[in-house]
Amino acid sequence: MQPTRVVTRRSVLAGTAGLLATPAIIGRAAAATRGVSDTEIVIGMMTDLSGVTAVQGSNAAKSIRMAFDDINEKGGINGRKVRFIVEDMEYLVPKAVQAMNKLVNRDDIFLSLSSGGTPMNDAVMPSMFEKQVPNVFPLTCARSMYEPLSPSKYGQFSSYYDQMRACVKYFAETKGKKVIGSMYQDTDFGRDVHAGVVAQVDAMKLKLGGTSASRPTDVDFNAQVTRLKEAGCDLVCMGTIVKDTIIILQTAHKMGWDVDFCGQFATYSTAVAEAPGEPAEGFYSMSPGLYAYSDDPRPAVHDVTTRFKQKFGIEINYLGEAGYAAASCLIEVLQRAGRDLNLDTFQKSMESIKDWRDIFGGPPLTITATDHHASTQSFLSVVKKTRWTPVVAEPLGY
Repeated sequence: MQPTRVVTRRSVLAGTAGLLATPAIIGRAAAATRGVSDTEIVIGMMTDLSGVTAVQGSNAAKSIRMAFDDINEKGGINGRKVRFIVEDMEYLVPKAVQAMNKLVNRDDIFLSLSSGGTPMNDAVMPSMFEKQVPNVFPLTCARSMYEPLSPSKYGQFSSYYDQMRACVKYFAETKGKKVIGSMYQDTDFGRDVHAGVVAQVDAMKLKLGGTSASRPTDVDFNAQVTRLKEAGCDLVCMGTIVKDTIIILQTAHKMGWDVDFCGQFATYSTAVAEAPGEPAEGFYSMSPGLYAYSDDPRPAVHDVTTRFKQKFGIEINYLGEAGYAAASCLIEVLQRAGRDLNLDTFQKSMESIKDWRDIFGGPPLTITATDHHASTQSFLSVVKKTRWTPVVAEPLGY
């Protein structure tokens, strides 16, 4: 049985950035660290390998594994190899709870990296934090991934809320949109997206023309699309993911409704852009970074995309690139932490990251003792001939 560690917490009072009582630090650092041995570091990931978002989760898991394989072939991190364990949660909360329970209680992971899904992460974080297992760069843009401030929470991306506020602002100011519709999944994820839409509509005194809340497994959106069309919406913001996004766009096309649709991080997928029949032509999406296609001329990007396809037989997608970036950043953090790797040295190392850049041209990541949200930047892209094309070169805000 693992010795008990004393939990330390950051003070979130204004002006306080230091750790709490020194004896607690000594107690936590001195105790044996779960998931860390003389020869390895155990890192876990719960993700969707067979459910409605498998095109994202499986790609990210593969890219992370490739990054860890690369560092292991070079001798590991400060003399330790990374053992990476992935569990399928099928984009279902009960499965996610089972998966994380295994990772924490049986596999004894040191931390979770890029675990997917807003409802899933929200469901498992309490049990993770009870065992002092950090949740690092989950594959979701929900604000709950970094709020409230905690030594166990580290968010990688601009939030869904921020992305959609920037989206509404851009379309209202540059395209004169006045009646905004919101279609979203009735989950923690979808509601976070919807909250951003509503906040910006209210701030700019626009009209919320109609809303539609759906289940992640829904496949018929005729009534919802008809309702927003009849409400006169001239922009529809989408808190949907891949399959439901494609079906909604197909439904609108069949109705002959030519209106601007804009999604967010979860819709910024090559599976959406390349959907048969090209229903996504002209579809917009906000994203925390920009996807680098395999024909990208940058040597480092070309190396990763080529090796990924050789190793797994498929193209790396945006979530794969995001996962590779997360793993690369984590590797540097663990290297900085040194041979004496424990929860305190890990936290100190995470909070030393400043303007870290990935090879794909993503926004700089910075984490401090008072802010574990690494980036607030988001970009707008549109699908043109099955490819994502940036609309503006600079990130948008509100």
